[in-house]
Amino acid sequence: MKKINKFILVATLFTSVLVFTACAKKVDDTTKDNDNVFRVGMEAMYPPFNWSQLDDANGAVPIDGSKEFAGGYDVEIAKRIAEGLGKELVIVKTDWKGLIPSMQSDKIDAIIAGMSPTADRKKEIDFTDNYYRSDLVMVVKKGSQYETASSIADFKGAKITAQQGTFHYTVIDQIEGVKKESAMADFSAMRVALEAGMIDGYVSERPEGVSVTAANDNYAMVVFDEGKGFEASDDDTAVAVGIKKGNEDLVSKINEILAGISEEERVEIMDNAIKNQPVAN
Repeated sequence: MKKINKFILVATLFTSVLVFTACAKKVDDTTKDNDNVFRVGMEAMYPPFNWSQLDDANGAVPIDGSKEFAGGYDVEIAKRIAEGLGKELVIVKTDWKGLIPSMQSDKIDAIIAGMSPTADRKKEIDFTDNYYRSDLVMVVKKGSQYETASSIADFKGAKITAQQGTFHYTVIDQIEGVKKESAMADFSAMRVALEAGMIDGYVSERPEGVSVTAANDNYAMVVFDEGKGFEASDDDTAVAVGIKKGNEDLVSKINEILAGISEEERVEIMDNAIKNQPVAN
């Protein structure tokens, strides 16, 4: 009887060792896999910077945990960075307001989402050098009284909004007598509201304005005359890669990669993004 119990004990210990070894190997493999992956967070809803599509046309990348693919200017920049780091690019589709929390909780390694390195954001995360710079415009309904506007003063009394969590929404206060509407979750929602007459316009960056007007004849972009537009700092109108605070080595490596992308190539990437974008809602 004692011999049988001893045999059972030895067999049990042997099995436990096998299970532990297998689990340890699985953990090691997972860690190894994660080390070789560059996880990038973006909305995939902000053309021409980023969007979702149903196939891999024009170099689109699979979205993690989805049957969709991500394309756009940010995706092309992310591909070049991942290649420079020697890692596999993984796109993690994330709501705008969830991007920084996802970074802080290590769900993503970088934010490449048309994000400006504003002073407030720099308190929460670090940023690389800029990889794009733009101007602020107003997107309005084609044929409306605001289509011919040339100054922000022309929007006195207008119902204006912008995306929540962006500095775009704060600059609306610069328009005297404006009717500042509640901020909206994303650009798709703002386009629907504009089409329905719920708002008269929304603040955007020039690439998005060019993108939406090229894709949909119902919208027009107002470019302000010099000195008559919104006041904004260089950081507000620039776009950079967001990195978790303290990761100076990754910031330095990405800056080296960005420095190798010429201005001509960046312009070409944006031109192609505008051409390849899906039809806007």
